[in-house]
Amino acid sequence: MATVIAAVPVEEGDPIAAKKFGYLLATVRANRPGDEIGLIERAYKFCLLHHQGQKRASGEPFIVHPLEVAQVLAEMKLDATAIAAGLLHDAVEDTPVTTEEISEQFGEQVAHIVEGVTKIDKIQFANAEERQAENVRKMLLAMVTDVRVVLIKLADRLHNMRTLEHLPAEKQQAIARETMEIYAPLAHRLGMGKVRGELEDLGFRYVDPIAYEQVHAAVEARRGEGEAFLARVEKLLEEQMRANGIEGRVEWRIKRLYSVHGKLLAQRISVEQVFDLLALRVVTKTLQDCYGMMGLIHSIWRPVPGRIKDFIAMPRPNMYQSLHTTVMAEGGHQFEVQIRTEEMHHTAEEGIAAHWKYKGGKNDEVSSRDEKRLAWVRQLMEWQREMTDPAEFISSLKIDLYPEEVYTFTPKGKVVVLPQDACAIDFAYAIHTEVGNTCTGARVNGRMVPLKTRLRNGDVVEVTTQAGRSPSRDWLTFAKSSKARNKIRHFINERQRERAIEIGRKLLEREARKFKAAISKLTDADYTQAAHDYGVAATEDLMAGIGFGKFSARHALNKLMPGVTQQQAAQDPDVSQTFGETVKKIIFGKDYDTLKVEGLADMLVYRARCCNPIRGEEIIGYVTRGKGVAVHARKCSNVENLLFDSDRRITVEWAKASETPEGKPPTYPVKLTVFCDDSPGMLKELTAVFSDENSNIRGVDMQPVTGEGAEARVDFVAETQDVKHLARLVTGLRKLEGVRDVQRMQRI
Repeated sequence: MATVIAAVPVEEGDPIAAKKFGYLLATVRANRPGDEIGLIERAYKFCLLHHQGQKRASGEPFIVHPLEVAQVLAEMKLDATAIAAGLLHDAVEDTPVTTEEISEQFGEQVAHIVEGVTKIDKIQFANAEERQAENVRKMLLAMVTDVRVVLIKLADRLHNMRTLEHLPAEKQQAIARETMEIYAPLAHRLGMGKVRGELEDLGFRYVDPIAYEQVHAAVEARRGEGEAFLARVEKLLEEQMRANGIEGRVEWRIKRLYSVHGKLLAQRISVEQVFDLLALRVVTKTLQDCYGMMGLIHSIWRPVPGRIKDFIAMPRPNMYQSLHTTVMAEGGHQFEVQIRTEEMHHTAEEGIAAHWKYKGGKNDEVSSRDEKRLAWVRQLMEWQREMTDPAEFISSLKIDLYPEEVYTFTPKGKVVVLPQDACAIDFAYAIHTEVGNTCTGARVNGRMVPLKTRLRNGDVVEVTTQAGRSPSRDWLTFAKSSKARNKIRHFINERQRERAIEIGRKLLEREARKFKAAISKLTDADYTQAAHDYGVAATEDLMAGIGFGKFSARHALNKLMPGVTQQQAAQDPDVSQTFGETVKKIIFGKDYDTLKVEGLADMLVYRARCCNPIRGEEIIGYVTRGKGVAVHARKCSNVENLLFDSDRRITVEWAKASETPEGKPPTYPVKLTVFCDDSPGMLKELTAVFSDENSNIRGVDMQPVTGEGAEARVDFVAETQDVKHLARLVTGLRKLEGVRDVQRMQRI
């Protein structure tokens, strides 16, 4: 039965909420005077009724959150349907209200949007990563049919980030990291520069508070001088525009903190060396004036070579358009100038929200620009059908959200946009899957090059193919685009799975001959039952597991024919167990004592040397051929290359301290690289941090870094107990004056 919502007048409820709702209606009337606000008023009454008595972590009434989300949407100039859905976005998730009830009272469109932003909480997931993947997948699937889903999700995340200080530190970190890895890049991909910038700066504060405070202090120390300089430049430029008959306006800004931080890390420099910390923006009336303005600026100040970019002639995939140039002023000041029209400026700030049209009842009308922005989402949703693993889906999504692009061309002049550091293999798969699968080489700018050659802006690429050729596993170390990596993984997975099934059958037959077991008498039902006992669906999955070394052929035979292997195994159990333990100690040292394989006690286990995971890190096991289970950190770069082989993945976990022989967790060697000022006493201060944290230093290597400024690189190999101990070490080092960056090196 539907809820009666007329019982709660708009004026009633919390006075703060009433004031915020009044401001929301005023914003809607100002931005969209022709819209019917009755739907918004009914949604507000509904919220008041169902969120009554609920409080946020800050202590304020819960109703404030949906109102703030709706306010963000109203400022984006979205329609009444989107704003009503924004008000109702938490109704299904946090109250007994159902999607059917939303549909009955507010229409199918509102219900579809609310359902799209509602998290999946009725299903039990194996881990947090799987839950995150499925929630993001659900949101993107809904976004394909109605982009308002993701706009509401971004508005929701924006307000949550603005009020994140009220949550516990652990939750702050998790939410901020997810924002930085998924939601800020998603806003960028949709061209929403304003939302992206705020999400990044808010997330930066919690993900890396020490770096945030350092960058904030350094930028604020230079703000006064910078603003005075930009004010002088603005006045000069406005005078020159009037003198040359160019209509427009001039704005200036100080670079965002997260953007500054990224440049400091990428170029290993100090804030004093960030020359585009200051930026001007010129917004003109016409396209011709943009190019005229570029010439005028270059006649006043000298342009910096290599820093002129024309994103008007060649827009970014998110449809961003602008002219960029960096110039040198008197006194050695470098500053960046962006030149664009009013329409380009609106697109750059609001992105897809600027062009989303709902007029005259045509609620599904989308501009051609928005279709281009959404094309990558549709493509990703097609590829995701081949992705059964949540980690693989999130990995592919992050690649597709990558903010940097390379613009290349076919010999016929077609533009092919690829991720930064893409190679000829990525180009081949961007043309067609079959071209990628059969490519043998590439010609870049008329010259033959290897397939792994990195492509640069402006390269003209021609791919050579040969029938019968197939992808190599090595290609995964070169390919960067999600399309190329997914297609390579799929091809290799299918080929290796077929081979593993064949090997598994042969291993099982060999064991049967050894024990003189007549497996020919077994039925399909026997194999299916054994497969189910191992937690797999079909006989082929069981054989593949045996072929990959995930399951023991002898154990499988015993499952199929109980007791057939027991007689010989019982003859000398102590010797076999002792032999197994000895092999573990000789080959893998003590790692087997601290790592456990789920459901299997006799599996050889060791930490992979490429990432050297330590206690507390999320880990994943990979069954190697003849070496046992290699345990990788889930964030290890090699894990992405191994993910396609799902049959060889295995669940592993850290043993509890009480389960280890000594009864306490062991220490692990970790390599930390510190970039700091090359000054007297620096090494003493660094080593004191390790001493204070009871960490034994195994080795130190210090050398100066060539370049501007007196900088040194210090490599420490030290013992650490777990990720929390490591975090304390890193925090202590970064707090030291003169330390610019601290990085953990995976290889020791």
